[in-house]
Amino acid sequence: MRHIAFVTETYAPEVNGVAMTLGKLVDGLLQRGWTVDLFRPRQRHDEQPRLNGHYTEHLCAGMQLPMYRDLRFGFPAGGTLHRIWQANPPDAVYVATEGPLGWSATRVAERLGIRTLSGFHTNFHTYSRHYRLSLLEPLILAYLRRLHRRSGCTLVPTGTLAAQLRALDFGRVEVLPRGVDSRLFHPGQRNPALRRQWRAGEADLVCLYVGRIAAEKNIHTVVAAFRAIEKRVPGARLVLVGDGPLRASLARDNPDILFCGTQRGVELARHYASADLFLFPSRSETFGNVVTEAMASGLAVTAYNLAAAAEHLRDANTGILVTAEDETAFVAAAEAACDDIGRVRRIGANAAAHAHTLSWDGIVERFERLLEAPREAL
Repeated sequence: MRHIAFVTETYAPEVNGVAMTLGKLVDGLLQRGWTVDLFRPRQRHDEQPRLNGHYTEHLCAGMQLPMYRDLRFGFPAGGTLHRIWQANPPDAVYVATEGPLGWSATRVAERLGIRTLSGFHTNFHTYSRHYRLSLLEPLILAYLRRLHRRSGCTLVPTGTLAAQLRALDFGRVEVLPRGVDSRLFHPGQRNPALRRQWRAGEADLVCLYVGRIAAEKNIHTVVAAFRAIEKRVPGARLVLVGDGPLRASLARDNPDILFCGTQRGVELARHYASADLFLFPSRSETFGNVVTEAMASGLAVTAYNLAAAAEHLRDANTGILVTAEDETAFVAAAEAACDDIGRVRRIGANAAAHAHTLSWDGIVERFERLLEAPREAL
């Protein structure tokens, strides 16, 4: 029986790209016969660890992240990890997040001779620029580099990011792409009743953003693009799905924007598919799962030529790519796209056809190969 330990600061039911990706990897390995232990901080909603067949959760101590009220980072747990792994060593450890819990896991695995892989899921060093902490960026980058170099291999979602981390001396870096659940996210989830709640008829244009409502996502550019669009397209609506520190101020200043809060599962899929144009001006993503989810749902995505958009959008075919990384260019591209709502929906149909080729099955298989590769190959 193959045995893996995942170490992460976030996991379902938390809603973010890291938690979603880990959920797919965990489920895929369980289906392939692996035994999975998952170590994460105890969250407010936790009553007891989840046990399910060959899956076991271990809840660790932690505290709330200052900038993310719904998440906690884990305290170092070297003693606990050493005791558990010495008694029942896993074949591999995957450190998904780089907090103190992940750092202690890397050190314990190193001492016990357990193969370790790490994931680079979030550009934490660039986030500091959005919270007046830019002086800390070199220190955060140095911390991340040290942790990832101590693992046998760092996994990233795109070739561009792999090249960037290699240039920053992160050691061995391999690409593990991301998939999309096209059984959940597809155009058939479009819901006329939901559009009526948004006061949008079938011929009206609905713009959508899904994600954290925060500075690092360039959320103000979403609003600026919509204001330009509504001048050209009377009756256009903007729907924001998610939560974050800027939600209250944006809602106060923009009473016509629809704030739908965090959505999950089928309700999230219906929100995607019931819109037409997806506005995603973030420049801080390592990937951006919402891009492929929106594509699979039949939306025309407007995004900078970065991360998932660079991998999967073809301008004027499967999306609207913005090559200049500034707000003016993004607003102009989104505004121009809306001259013809029929064109917007044709792009969305092309996007769905492409996204439905992005299966998680092959990605889990590649992850398994990396876990089982000869030690000298990592």
